[in-house]
Formats: sequence, C-alpha cells, structure tokens
Amino acid sequence: MNTLAYDGPGPWILFVPLVWAAVVFGVVTLLRRTVWRGGRGPRGPWAVRGSYGPNSPIAILGRRFATGEIDEDEYWRRLSVLDEQFGRTTLDGKGPAG
Repeated sequence: MNTLAYDGPGPWILFVPLVWAAVVFGVVTLLRRTVWRGGRGPRGPWAVRGSYGPNSPIAILGRRFATGEIDEDEYWRRLSVLDEQFGRTTLDGKGPAG
C-alpha cells in the first residue's frame, strides 16, 4: 500500500547550492567585466582592442598621414603592421572588415 510514499528530496538536492553558486559567480564576473570597470567593456583575447576610437593607433596613424608627417608608402606599411597586431573589425564588431 505504501508504493506512493515520499522518501524526501534525495541526494540530488545537494546540487541546488552548486547551481546557485555558479549563477552568482557568473553574474559577478559579468558585472566586474562591464559595469564595475566603468563601462569600458570586456577584456581578453576576444575583445576588440581599440582598432577604432580617437586615441587608437590606427587613428593616430591616420592623423599623421593627414597632416603630412608621413608619406603614403609609410602609411600603408605601418597600417599593415597595425592590422596584423590589432586586427580590424567592422564597426558592429562582427568580424574582419571587407
């Protein structure tokens, strides 16, 4: 008659705190990389490393070319080195610029 008796939650209940710890760790990590860093965004090898912006190396090189400090050959030579080092992405950050 006791075939439908309830024996308690079982050993799987021990995994619930581990799942919550993983969620809290993920949220804290996300906040540390975005909001708590002053909104500077994520860092790491997957992040865009400043290929764009007013103080990026590519922008500085463009200004030097525009003011006549360097000639066209030197501009293209240095730009190719910067493209290898920083990697160019499109403005929406989805991959190589084409």
